[in-house]
Amino acid sequence: MKAARKAITETLLELGKKDKRIFALATDSRGSVTLGDFVKELPEQFVECGIAEQDAVGIAAGLACTGLIPFVCGPASFYSTRAAEQVKVDMAYSHTNVKVIGVSGGVSYGALGGTHHAVQDVALMRAIPGLQVILPADANSASAMTRALACSREPAYVRVGRGDVEDIYPQDVVFEIGKAIKLSDGKDAAIIACGEMVAPAVKACEMLKEEGIFVKLFDMHTIKPMDVDAVMEAASTGLVVTVEEHSVYGGLGSAVSEYLSQNAPVRMKIMGLPDETLYSGTNKQVFEHYGLTSDGIAQTIRKGLMK
Repeated sequence: MKAARKAITETLLELGKKDKRIFALATDSRGSVTLGDFVKELPEQFVECGIAEQDAVGIAAGLACTGLIPFVCGPASFYSTRAAEQVKVDMAYSHTNVKVIGVSGGVSYGALGGTHHAVQDVALMRAIPGLQVILPADANSASAMTRALACSREPAYVRVGRGDVEDIYPQDVVFEIGKAIKLSDGKDAAIIACGEMVAPAVKACEMLKEEGIFVKLFDMHTIKPMDVDAVMEAASTGLVVTVEEHSVYGGLGSAVSEYLSQNAPVRMKIMGLPDETLYSGTNKQVFEHYGLTSDGIAQTIRKGLMK
């Protein structure tokens, strides 16, 4: 098990040693985002911006205009709200090659509560034209994603959690931005998950298979641009359940339902965090409280098939 944030910074260091155009920026967050080794080994490719997320995005946009490839790393909660205007204007509108790596997203800041939770970030970011929105599921896919982003010229917002996550993919996983990964096949129902919700979705499919219920599972790591072919394949089962560590408004579930309602109406259930002030606690405690577990996902499928 390894944290996705650590996999990203390790990969950035490896890439940065080979390509001097790769820069890392932080906002008094080098420890939180695990950039310590990068700073130690490549100090000339690092910019410390202090607690000033808006400035960091603007500085990164300036670096990108000179041909550099900047990765801005810091808390997802602050980059998706405090720096929203700079992401919109300096990155997306100006089409600069800036990648924002939002760390400790979702509820992974735990007891720090609503001020530090990032559960509206996908809704905000996917509404901005010209911005990719990506939530890798584990360390290996996060590493592969980082390599793909380094080769891309598109501005992107990435959200990962804080703690260690179990491996879903091998180290040589093929990660294509905008292309979902099918993790299981089945005809009875489909699950579309993203980020740290992919792991419990995998376990839910295994549980249901033992009961004779066969479920398709897609890791929709790229929320925008979304893989609509995968969405349509999921809809062919007649029941689609989306699972995300995000508000039920505006995230993965909304993106899927927006597309299906206009192209292939089907029974759907959006599993996520409710529109309320969330309980504080560890991410595991929060997931259990709101049913975002393998048991909760499996039970949602069972109920959906009974209707």
